Amino acid sequence: MTEEVIRSLSAHGLSYSYRFLRQPDARTEPVLVLGGALQDKYGWQNLDSPVLAVASLISIDLPGSGDADPLRSDQGWEVMHDALEQVIDDLGITRINLFGYSFGSVLAFNFAQHRPDRIARLLLGAVPASTTDDKLALWRQAAAKMAAGELDGFLDHMLQLMLCHDETRTVRHRKLVHRYVKRLLARAITRTPHAFEALDRSTEAINPSGALRGVPTLVFCGEHDTVSTPDRQRAFADAIEDSRFVCFTESDHWVALERAQEMTDLLLRFFTDQPLESADFTPDTTPHPGHPEPASA
Repeated sequence: MTEEVIRSLSAHGLSYSYRFLRQPDARTEPVLVLGGALQDKYGWQNLDSPVLAVASLISIDLPGSGDADPLRSDQGWEVMHDALEQVIDDLGITRINLFGYSFGSVLAFNFAQHRPDRIARLLLGAVPASTTDDKLALWRQAAAKMAAGELDGFLDHMLQLMLCHDETRTVRHRKLVHRYVKRLLARAITRTPHAFEALDRSTEAINPSGALRGVPTLVFCGEHDTVSTPDRQRAFADAIEDSRFVCFTESDHWVALERAQEMTDLLLRFFTDQPLESADFTPDTTPHPGHPEPASA
């Protein structure tokens, strides 16, 4: 049975913790997972078994998430960067395979820009690479509902923002995923004192920018992602040196739920340097040379 270790640390006066599952016969560097704004260190337990077949696994309640202390108003990326590196150092690891999803993808990308030497491979899913004014307007409307104490109204606006509602587009397990996401949002908002602040802060994480070199990177998304469309996410990937881009059919921003098995297969292939080609990966798995600066979205 795999040993689970939970360790508490402190960064910039804030307490936080991480979860570590060790694979003594690892075939690749440890995999560190950063999920969405409302996901804690137990939010990706579905990856435990498949990842442990090839690597150790790390998940974190960074400051501002899960059971960690909330960030203060004057704190941001630097605190989370330092907390991430402190976990890597605490484990005595030189480099990690870093997987960031949604809000976590921006944090992962930003950390890779600052410390590329600590990243063996970078996997970014459902990147909020660029979004539209109408999506930001939906968030402001949702925030207003929450401020007024109207939980149902808040949830309705958030579901409109985060999920594809166009019935002419095929999304696998659509109704099941909608119910799950609504339940996840409701539970997080009502049970975690600083959950709304974490969501509000995540809106500042759209449009990640800047060059990234020296880190093999794979960006993936669902073909019906409404938070940031595939063409915008591909433009983001094009700006990264040594990058690849994969688009999953029949899925939206929640591709990790709708195409869970295929996404896990992609993760394992990428982190173990196996070929990515598969009938479920479309339309492009060719390398992109990258550019000195991000391409226009």
